[in-house]
Amino acid sequence: MTSGLPADRSGIDTERANENTAELDALSLADAFDCLQAEDDGVARAVAGAKAELVAAVELAEARWRRGGRIFYVGAGTSGRLAALDAAELPPTFQTDPERVQFLIAGGERALVRSVEGAEDSAEAAAEELDERGLGADDLVLGIAAGGSTPYVHGALRHAREIGAATVFLACVPREQAGDDADVSIRLLTGPEPIVGSTRMKAGTATKLALNRFSTLLMVRLGKVHGNRMVDVRALANAKLVDRGTRLVAELTGLDREAAHAALIAADGRVPVAVLMVRRGLSAAVAAASLERAGSLRVALAGEPE
Repeated sequence: MTSGLPADRSGIDTERANENTAELDALSLADAFDCLQAEDDGVARAVAGAKAELVAAVELAEARWRRGGRIFYVGAGTSGRLAALDAAELPPTFQTDPERVQFLIAGGERALVRSVEGAEDSAEAAAEELDERGLGADDLVLGIAAGGSTPYVHGALRHAREIGAATVFLACVPREQAGDDADVSIRLLTGPEPIVGSTRMKAGTATKLALNRFSTLLMVRLGKVHGNRMVDVRALANAKLVDRGTRLVAELTGLDREAAHAALIAADGRVPVAVLMVRRGLSAAVAAASLERAGSLRVALAGEPE
């Protein structure tokens, strides 16, 4: 528990009262819905306003990834739970190694389902955990703090800078209200929350959108997507994925469903390998090697016959 009088945060946007929702509890249910909807309508614009910084963050992450580095999301409370969600969704969606994108949440994994009050006030805790995970200079730390001041997050970023790792900071308040020294500073200016201080609302929604944008664009840059299709999948895990993989192979090769399924099986469920086998007349082993060298299905398809 923090002792003494803490810093006054009343001037931070996420802590200010929202005049548009001042009578929220007196409205009819339908009018209250409309009131909250009106506030949420600006969330996408807030994310769009951070386009340049989000693009810069993806470029930085791609460079570190190609050096073999990892990405560590760091957050507390809602921010930490959103970080965990994005990290957890990448392996099944894009077949990434779970070790390549990790999350740290103040209070540990139990904080995913139950609030651990006070954990976010430790600036040393995240640094210690990053050390335990072997944070290195090739890695990237993305700290998330809706109100911009979480000690746990800033401690992680400070430690990352000392080691030489790349740093990205994401907050939902202007920089003049809560500064940072990250390589890239993403500011999602969502303004005061509909319910004062409840950053699970607009700030949380904007953070989820921004993390979606960041990780999806990174995966696209890494060759995990062909056109708008998630092709880097092992499509034998369950019936849904077998069906999806079969359809992908059929769509990208022109084969009928039965032949596409046979190609998928021959490629051990690897959609890009199956497509290369059919389109370039390669064996599974040669197709897999070609794909590894090319880095993406698009580049591999453009290669000379082997």
